[in-house]
Amino acid sequence: MLTLNGKTGWREVEIGRGSRPETCPVALLETWMRLGRISRGPLFRKVARENGGVAPERLTDKHFARLVQKTALAAGIRGDLTEGGRRLAFGGHSLRAGLASSAQIEEAHVQRHLGHASPEMTRRYQRKRDRFRVNLTKAAGLYGRQGFR
Repeated sequence: MLTLNGKTGWREVEIGRGSRPETCPVALLETWMRLGRISRGPLFRKVARENGGVAPERLTDKHFARLVQKTALAAGIRGDLTEGGRRLAFGGHSLRAGLASSAQIEEAHVQRHLGHASPEMTRRYQRKRDRFRVNLTKAAGLYGRQGFR
């Protein structure tokens, strides 16, 4: 379980272990925290250019969006889009929307996992309407047997 502080207050979110280390969100988060020597505070931080250390302050939403856009371009995702088109198509919001859309589970589970106050907000994030499974990360193909510790 991971405890998050969001717009709707504190909530616990289950993050399942993946079947492959290179795509397991828990293993990657644990590695980032170990290498960055992060024991508390923001998880997403800048890497200092001078010494490769991790800065104490959190990434801004704009910096995070640029990282998502760069990564999508490097991976060849939607290479047909212009730079402006990629800015509109990819960012932190698109990650949440993509996860909510790919998870075939009941809307109430997506709403709770994403911390939305209303079903209407959850529907804005979902592009598909088929929802069957219970765990959001499991439904996205990232789930294994053990949860986040």
